[in-house]
Amino acid sequence: MGYVIPLDEASTEIVIKKSRFIAYAKSIVSREAGMFWLAEVKKQYPDARHHCWAYMIGDPTCALNAGMGDDGEPSGTAGKPILNVLRHKQVGDVMIIVVRYFGGIKLGAGGLTRAYSQAAQEVMSILVTEQQVAMVKVWLSCDFSVEQQVRYWIECLGGLVLEVDYTQQVVMKVSVPLKEQLTLISQLQARQCDFKIL
Repeated sequence: MGYVIPLDEASTEIVIKKSRFIAYAKSIVSREAGMFWLAEVKKQYPDARHHCWAYMIGDPTCALNAGMGDDGEPSGTAGKPILNVLRHKQVGDVMIIVVRYFGGIKLGAGGLTRAYSQAAQEVMSILVTEQQVAMVKVWLSCDFSVEQQVRYWIECLGGLVLEVDYTQQVVMKVSVPLKEQLTLISQLQARQCDFKIL
């Protein structure tokens, strides 16, 4: 089974009692990538008071792949509500960063929690997502006479040709959706192609 992942980056801004909350969301595939992006956002907004964040890597049903940070806000008032939004939205491989410019009016713990949650909700509502599909890689070799048929089937199954090498035969490294693996194998066997699942 696949899961939903971000297709692009999104950003939005809300103002609550003169405090500006600028929220960003985008796809990340590792904690290191997320921390690198966080450093970039901090450089973009060096004068902001807080840069709070949360991420969910991998399948959103697996809580082990999650992290958050309050960046100086009272514990549990920023990272946790952002992470709660991510859990509720069921999106994987995603990180939200909320940049806060303090407006001079204290919001209190409840007000902060609501503000960070609202900022995260807003950015997730405009984030474009797509279904992430589990893929399998296959090495195959076939006669030149069936190359076009094999390419046609790979395309029909939603797969991609990753590499091609022409020797005595056509040797390809391809990627197809996991759910189409058996269909591909039957098509390859029908055309007397050798193959190996990677």
